[in-house]
Amino acid sequence: MSYILLIASVLMGSLLVFILKPNKKSVRLLLAFSGAYLLSVTILHLLPEVYIDTSKTTKIGIFILIGIILQSVLESFSKGAEHGHIHIHSDGKQFPSLLFLSLCLHAFSEGLPIHHAGENLLWAIVVHKIPIAIVLTSFLLETKYSKKIVFTFLIFFALMSPLGVLLGNKIPFFITYATEITALIIGVFLHISTIILFESTENHKFNLQKFIAILLGVILTLFTL
Repeated sequence: MSYILLIASVLMGSLLVFILKPNKKSVRLLLAFSGAYLLSVTILHLLPEVYIDTSKTTKIGIFILIGIILQSVLESFSKGAEHGHIHIHSDGKQFPSLLFLSLCLHAFSEGLPIHHAGENLLWAIVVHKIPIAIVLTSFLLETKYSKKIVFTFLIFFALMSPLGVLLGNKIPFFITYATEITALIIGVFLHISTIILFESTENHKFNLQKFIAILLGVILTLFTL
């Protein structure tokens, strides 16, 4: 079931671009909702779970910090795609290989702890992937790449998280260090979600629609407690 949901989230985001062509304002609101949901799941579900074993408290904190730093490094290659802003210009001739590799690595790694962390992590990733797929698909179409390249990119991206889930449940190394890997992903999620939520709005004005989207994301998470 997790494989289907992860693939479907990317396909849904891509289809929304082709069918509805969402504008930037609606995508920002969807990003705010997904960021709030991601942050809430991280704080309310993932953090308590990794700190159950009090003997690993210091180690867990270190892995969370490593996750934050790792995501900062990945964003230098992905140009901010994980939080909905691709700061890159392309003429459609040279394929953005670093963008592709960093996004695939990010998607693969976040799938690794799903079997260990459970459905809360799964749904957080699914909710997060939909707006990211919208932004990614829109970028690829705007750069005038061939449809073959666009679909190949999206298919690989859609398969990365399911591949992470599969290997995370089969390879002994990932099973043994599942808690540490979850802590690493917590750091990644903290970095991404806080950037989405706390990026400045125009003229630093209070944005009621964004606030409501964030509130809905938090409330949805509370219903799963």
